[in-house]
Amino acid sequence: MKILYIIPLAMMLSCCSSVKKQNNIASGKLDTQLLKDVEVLSLDAYQGRKTGTKGAEMARAYIIERFQKLGLKSYPPHVNYAQEFIFNDRKGTKVNGTNIIGYIPGKGNNVIVVSAHYDHLGVIKGEVFNGADDNASGTAGLLKIAAYFSKNKPNNTIIFAAFDAEEMGLQGAKAFVGNPPIPVNTIAINLNMDMISHSDKGELYVCGTFKYPDLKRYIDTARTDIKVSLGHDDPKLGRDDWTNQSDQGAFNAKNIPFLYFGVEDHKDYHQATDEYNTITPAFFSKAAEVVLDVVKRVDNQTGLQQLLKNKMIMRDSPQTPQKF
Repeated sequence: MKILYIIPLAMMLSCCSSVKKQNNIASGKLDTQLLKDVEVLSLDAYQGRKTGTKGAEMARAYIIERFQKLGLKSYPPHVNYAQEFIFNDRKGTKVNGTNIIGYIPGKGNNVIVVSAHYDHLGVIKGEVFNGADDNASGTAGLLKIAAYFSKNKPNNTIIFAAFDAEEMGLQGAKAFVGNPPIPVNTIAINLNMDMISHSDKGELYVCGTFKYPDLKRYIDTARTDIKVSLGHDDPKLGRDDWTNQSDQGAFNAKNIPFLYFGVEDHKDYHQATDEYNTITPAFFSKAAEVVLDVVKRVDNQTGLQQLLKNKMIMRDSPQTPQKF
């Protein structure tokens, strides 16, 4: 009989907690520029932003205009922020892709790469797959973070990378780490966003601390206005391990520490219904704030790259006790 009473009580408490969380999120102030960026990038006119299409070209033009207004610098090898690359798709056909790479110089030699892919699935059987959450949301988050650091000079150089062709196998991120505009060994960490605007449960996941436990120090999981959870990064989880399922996977392949921010799959994931009117704006505004706060904490870390390198050495050495 006790079990029968305990279960409903637990359910009631869980429901109350969920309602309270949603109320806290809904009570927050919406970020109008953040929402505008998602709305524009997920318009039908952009034709789902598939790599190699007119819609992708339009998306690039929008991102470039925003980079210019924010005063981001372009690396000399790239004309107007564009890093062009060629790859073979799954059918063996050559495809042209274009990353948009801007940066804000810091005071030291360490480099932080903040990234999000801007491409999506395009038009399928006459339906436009606008990809508002996947991943106009991450691109908008990237622009929000760039806007902050354009007014607040970072300690570390921050590269803002809007990657192309993620949906075709992380091709843009792979092209970037394969031919970066700066020495790859100066990249201290990758902070990647992919789907951060749509969660009915009000829950944002941060992936990467399983492999890099010391990165937990930069993440506030005690927030009351949004649920921030660590996870989806244990190799034992199989398909639920997100470690290599977005652009951070290309950095992980180079043993560059990373954190990935995203939500769990929802009913509109990779559907034509992933539109601006199906995201959860209040959650999105809070989620973008979470990512910005993490970037600020990471940037405030002095000697970031050496710290992370030392922690990796400690982790990989069986003779050294690991303390985080």
